[in-house]
Amino acid sequence: MTEAVTPEWVKDAIFYQIFPDRFARGRAVPRPANLQPWGAPPTHHGFQGGDLAGVLEKLDYLTDLGINAIYLNPIFQSASNHRYHTHDYYRVDPLLGGDEAFRRLLDAAHARGVRVVLDGVFNHASRGFYPFNHVLECGRESPYVDWFHITGYPLHAYDTSHAPNYGAWWNLHALPELNTTNPDVRRFIFDVARHWIEFGADGWRLDVPAEIDDDDFWREFRRTVKAANPEAYLVGEIWVDEVARTGERWLGGDQFDGIMNYGFTGACIGFFVGDWLDPALVNGQGYEPLRPLDAEAFAGRIETMLERYAPQIVGAQFNLLGSHDTARFLTVARDDKRLFKLATLFQMAYPGAPSIYYGDEVGLRGGRDPDCRRAMPWDPAGWDADLLDFFKKAIAVRRAHPALRRGDYRRLHADSTLGVYAFLRQHGEERIVVVLNNRDAAYPADVPLDGHLADGTTLRGLLWGKEYTVREGRLRGPALPPRSGAILIAVDSAESVPQ
Repeated sequence: MTEAVTPEWVKDAIFYQIFPDRFARGRAVPRPANLQPWGAPPTHHGFQGGDLAGVLEKLDYLTDLGINAIYLNPIFQSASNHRYHTHDYYRVDPLLGGDEAFRRLLDAAHARGVRVVLDGVFNHASRGFYPFNHVLECGRESPYVDWFHITGYPLHAYDTSHAPNYGAWWNLHALPELNTTNPDVRRFIFDVARHWIEFGADGWRLDVPAEIDDDDFWREFRRTVKAANPEAYLVGEIWVDEVARTGERWLGGDQFDGIMNYGFTGACIGFFVGDWLDPALVNGQGYEPLRPLDAEAFAGRIETMLERYAPQIVGAQFNLLGSHDTARFLTVARDDKRLFKLATLFQMAYPGAPSIYYGDEVGLRGGRDPDCRRAMPWDPAGWDADLLDFFKKAIAVRRAHPALRRGDYRRLHADSTLGVYAFLRQHGEERIVVVLNNRDAAYPADVPLDGHLADGTTLRGLLWGKEYTVREGRLRGPALPPRSGAILIAVDSAESVPQ
């Protein structure tokens, strides 16, 4: 197995995922007239006019929130609002402002210390992709016929009364699959990957990479990208069942640096939402079937994820609570903000890079696709100010304390009867205890510490400032309110406590 080497900056990253059409409209940017009103209920085909100039104009908002990395859903020319139907891999969509807008965004983001990761869709293209359009026009005489998996002519590209007579992702006519065994196709994809890294992008999130079931392809992809920038981040959209089936295949050090950690997402839904879970909102979305988890089952699930991979890989996992493909966590939690805060607190204290889906921090709701892709509300009067304040504090705590980003992780206590889970993060002399009370009753703090902290040690709350002490080998102090948590630092290592 190749020794895993992942970008160091990812361990310190706080990602913010942006769906470009729904995040922000740039001021004074020309745009077509036939757009949905901003904030209209999202549809599969409607556009609301978000663009990259809008992202640039909101960089101060993002850095004030505390993020230092952006994951952009696809930005290349496409005839879909999500842009997973790529027309031109070498051109940023004119509706987003084109290449010049991306250049300005990259430069401004990098000046603020913010990385930008792009979405790479290389398993399939679109009917508008030039080589496929060429086959549509020229049939079996086209030089591009071997770029696809064609089984008959003429192509049923627009005749939906017939199944596609070419390989199409999920049998969707609009998504012809690329023949990645063709050397010309491979060369094209690798050139695209290198081009945008050389342009300045900081990595690739790779869409459905398991559909390209070819380890040599992804090894060459990695070599190509890392030759252009050794610190570029490669994160694959590998869902839970694929991880279970393939083990360490994707994360053995020679393909991806991390995956979109939907195993983490599912465990958080199972524990924090638990019996409140509405299966109609989550099942069938790519998760393994979700069920309520008690504290011990949750501890086993999330600790197994830490043990599965090398430490360098664990630190580069992309830990999310929701995305453009899933119902928003707050909606899954039936609008119980306490559950969302508790899950976010855990996310900010767990190894790997946390990712915030745009709008979650102000209480944006959303069910299954396309409802999870609502427009970002920019009128602060409609924001949940308390939730936004919590996000800022939790992010600041993570960024201020290396133990939460790079420290060892040890379970201290998992009590299914009480609904309590506690763990220790330690990096050098910095020791932090995290306690999660996931029940509808206060928890009088009484956590066994297994000798990790000496009697008489004082711990200070990093979110709310309350103090706890160690007596008789146990953490004791103020009760945690129902559905709440605490991040506590031993005061002898508390030199940098955010106020």
